[in-house]
Amino acid sequence: MILYDYPKSGNGYKIRLLLSHLQIPYKYTSVDILEGATRTAEFLLKNPNGQIPVLELDDGTFLPESNAVLYYLAQGSEYWPTTKIEQAQVLQWMFFEQYSHEPNIATARFWVSIAGMKDSAFDRELLAQKQQKGNQALSVMESHLRNRNYFAGNAYSIADIALYAYTHVAEEGGFELSSYPTVTQWLERVRTQPGHVTINQLK
Repeated sequence: MILYDYPKSGNGYKIRLLLSHLQIPYKYTSVDILEGATRTAEFLLKNPNGQIPVLELDDGTFLPESNAVLYYLAQGSEYWPTTKIEQAQVLQWMFFEQYSHEPNIATARFWVSIAGMKDSAFDRELLAQKQQKGNQALSVMESHLRNRNYFAGNAYSIADIALYAYTHVAEEGGFELSSYPTVTQWLERVRTQPGHVTINQLK
């Protein structure tokens, strides 16, 4: 398989982390989103939406959307639960990640630490709005984790992988993770999972 990805992308990191847990070999191809590489005609054949990551399967199928890739790879593994309610809970938190978490925490990180942003009142207000909503998402996670170790079924799953990717680098977007002690403890539990790799390990 081939993973088309931007090295600093949390969405791509989700996939790399699960592939490492599963000990699945793959080829890594870096795509420079800052230089418009996802908007070329060649890349748009892989994903008409013009976004990374994209996983090219062994049969040549291109599968975009990080959480869809997590679902595909996790089937039949310990990272996808067997009961219907726990499967639904995994999806619940993956939807939360894409709707309430990633658009705010990942965007703030991108503006502050990757792409940069103008030092204007307008841009500062946009960042403040993202940080406010991102802190709301972190508060939801903090509350949920007070009486459990993981997000669904009390077992490490792709719900945790999806949320870990951008949470563990949230401080790069101006978030104070020390304000969320149960989230911080959960981050450490994720780091101790067999096969864990960091966001900077591209293979």
